[in-house]
Amino acid sequence: MRVDLFDFDLPAELIALRPAKPRDAARLLLVEGDQISDKAVLDLPNLLRPGDVLVFNDTRVIPAQLEGRRREASIGATLHKREGPRDWWAFVRNAKRVRDGDVIEFGGGVCASAVERDEQGAILLSFHGDEPVEVLLERAGRMPLPPYIASRRPADEADREDYQTMFAREEGAVAAPTAALHFTPRLIEQLEARGISRETLTLHVGAGTFLPVKAEDTTEHRMHAEWGRIDAETAGRLNAVRASGGRLIAVGTTSLRLLESAADDGGIIQPFESDTAIFITPGYRFKAVDGLVTNFHLPKSTLFMLVSALMGLDVMKAAYRQAVEKGYRFYSYGDGSLLLPARS
Repeated sequence: MRVDLFDFDLPAELIALRPAKPRDAARLLLVEGDQISDKAVLDLPNLLRPGDVLVFNDTRVIPAQLEGRRREASIGATLHKREGPRDWWAFVRNAKRVRDGDVIEFGGGVCASAVERDEQGAILLSFHGDEPVEVLLERAGRMPLPPYIASRRPADEADREDYQTMFAREEGAVAAPTAALHFTPRLIEQLEARGISRETLTLHVGAGTFLPVKAEDTTEHRMHAEWGRIDAETAGRLNAVRASGGRLIAVGTTSLRLLESAADDGGIIQPFESDTAIFITPGYRFKAVDGLVTNFHLPKSTLFMLVSALMGLDVMKAAYRQAVEKGYRFYSYGDGSLLLPARS
């Protein structure tokens, strides 16, 4: 499909620079089939059914944004995928000034060597020393805010809490699974009282999620791989929910992509521990997921393509038009939506 089919107009003032306070005070756009209505995140218990399960991503964002120097050159690095105990692939600013074998000093005694480049220009960095890389990043790194926020304000101490979900446990993401930012202990308690359960899986979100689609046709775009895991016990419980008539509602596109990567052709979720580069566009047949809680996405992005595959492109364009007209807040710190396709 042509990438320009997924374009839409968004006023810059609707891009949220801070999250709602409290988190569950955000608005929620309900898209059920082709019906669109205005709700609130706190309405979720009554919008779902007893027996449904919400599937969260328990990845934890690391301070993966680094600023350093290679001799006289200023170098910026955003880690996006772990390759080994001390090795990370990174998108590098001023990469032309970095050659294989060069040492980049990031401050605080944190140094890394450039090992190699991939075909897309990312650089493999190998961190020096014996301390765990996570310790080094806490010392020298910043929270990697999305470009549409970072271009308008710097990351600060508030983001270290704001940009983590209440489920964050497994360190390794360089972007938050932001749909889950809306959830609070109060909301979880209300969902449980309604008979709606929850499960967690792990997908370490990479910075590739923010890269623009530069191709003119979706068939020409290559997704960056991200590592994910669903253990056998979790897979078994999720399959039991569907077998009993409950629905799997993914919280965030990251949870959805991992569930669909793990499902076989019969819709049975298998244990999974590997990279996934699944790219979901209209025409994709969903195997595991019955609905999605998600924030609002960038024009012409792979994530807007994904929600269009779930609900239909015309429906999602209509939903986004209504969101713009009614002043919903967009992107990572913005409001949310609940997408329930008619087949559910």
